[in-house]
Amino acid sequence: MKIHADILSMQVIPNVSPELAEKFELKPYQRSLGLMTTTIDDIGYTAIDAATKHSDVEVVYAKSFYAGAAYSSGPLSGEFIGIIAGPSPEEVKSGLDTIRITIEHEAYFEAINGNPDHALYAHTISSCGSYLADMANIPVGQSIAYLIAPPLEAIIGLDAALKAADVTLCELYAPPSETNFGGGLLTGSQSSCEAAADAFREAVQNMADHPLSY
Repeated sequence: MKIHADILSMQVIPNVSPELAEKFELKPYQRSLGLMTTTIDDIGYTAIDAATKHSDVEVVYAKSFYAGAAYSSGPLSGEFIGIIAGPSPEEVKSGLDTIRITIEHEAYFEAINGNPDHALYAHTISSCGSYLADMANIPVGQSIAYLIAPPLEAIIGLDAALKAADVTLCELYAPPSETNFGGGLLTGSQSSCEAAADAFREAVQNMADHPLSY
């Protein structure tokens, strides 16, 4: 069962104020901002990275909200805020279009054994953009296995993923995260990342079936 995120808001600032530009450390040519919120943070991070591959934009701000979408500060807050910057409103809007496509059609959580209250994220990115490349300290264009699950499941799953495929753990999201999950970014060939994602998914599902197995 696929669990998709909802986009709660998308806004464009065509000509950002100098004071705000300074606070976000924008480059001189970055005059426009695109802002968005969504109900699932890891899908948001995936989507803003995708925007950097298809438009002349960079991610200038991205944060998860504490406790998750169920405890958001307002109806348009959700679990994640992302801000991209570009030289024009057209470029920023193009980036937001990519974000929308990624969220609506490409990136999704999965219900563990059919339970939507128990979910994992095992998403393979065949070619990463500048944002996740910087997070993982790898070249732009490398493949990434983006693996997320509840705290204990995440550790069990990551161990299985690292043993099952020729991948490297680039970034560990030690549990609990702001949204009380955990996981990591792994890199390798696309096929290796896919194998790692499969092993992660299988291990988490197996743990759900046998939570007291030791």
